[in-house]
Amino acid sequence: MDRVEQYISSFPADTQDILRKIRRVILENANGAEERFSYGLAGYYVCGKPLVYFGAFAKHIGFYATPNAHEKFTTELSAYKQGKGSVQFPLSAEIPYTLIKRIVKFRLAQIKQND
Repeated sequence: MDRVEQYISSFPADTQDILRKIRRVILENANGAEERFSYGLAGYYVCGKPLVYFGAFAKHIGFYATPNAHEKFTTELSAYKQGKGSVQFPLSAEIPYTLIKRIVKFRLAQIKQND
């Protein structure tokens, strides 16, 4: 079992389901992304550069792209608690998988454009 799967498996079953779905969304939309466990989070890298990170907490999923990715999706993210380059998706609400997919694709395009 890889480190990210070990991390995911450490949570309750319903949280595991959410984390696995986020993981799948990232891997399906960022072909060839390298998966790492760093900063206590599942992290994804393209061309050696950070794409996104995510992790579970007691009441939310933390999703970390970059400040400019969050600026791009200001309207869509406005319903969620945010920090610089981070957003909290409450476990008590619907997880916006389609939005996560759009953010991943945006970050991927950014990295490839700057590579």
